Amino acid sequence: MALRHPERIAGLVVQNGNAYEEGLSPDARAFIGLRPETPGAEGRVRDLLTLPATRGQYEGGTTEPEAVSPDSWTLDQHFLDRPGRKEAQVALAFDYHRNVEEYPRWQAWLRENTPPTLITWGRNDPFFPEPGARAYLSDLPDAELHLFDTGHFALEEHLPAIAPLIADFMDRAWG
Repeated sequence: MALRHPERIAGLVVQNGNAYEEGLSPDARAFIGLRPETPGAEGRVRDLLTLPATRGQYEGGTTEPEAVSPDSWTLDQHFLDRPGRKEAQVALAFDYHRNVEEYPRWQAWLRENTPPTLITWGRNDPFFPEPGARAYLSDLPDAELHLFDTGHFALEEHLPAIAPLIADFMDRAWG
């Protein structure tokens, strides 16, 4: 949407949303490299769509996994288990490389439009590590960056700290 309608973007709140090559872990790179014709690739993707893997995505990298509500991963898994959802996720996984191919366009948009930006990031994200958060500052030097000792779903463990940051940012950016 930002590329097609930049006038609709008043600012960005980014939470472990990667847009930089340096923000891809070795595991993420391996995952992005999977293709339908690769032997065993679909099985690797489907392994990520199980309850233990979904839970692991929420708890991985956290310092207090007990702070992450089981509602998060069980609700996600409920929807993943609905008819046709896993097939859609497999298709998305095999297409994810297109996002990476778009990174240069996204970065150019950031440089050209310089939207007010708040970045909150779990520095222990096994998919999108801390360098991905810091990379935003090369294109948005005025962005506000907050790193947390947690994983991919920073809000799940650090909501009491992140929610006020978002509220304050919204007040300052659009108040």
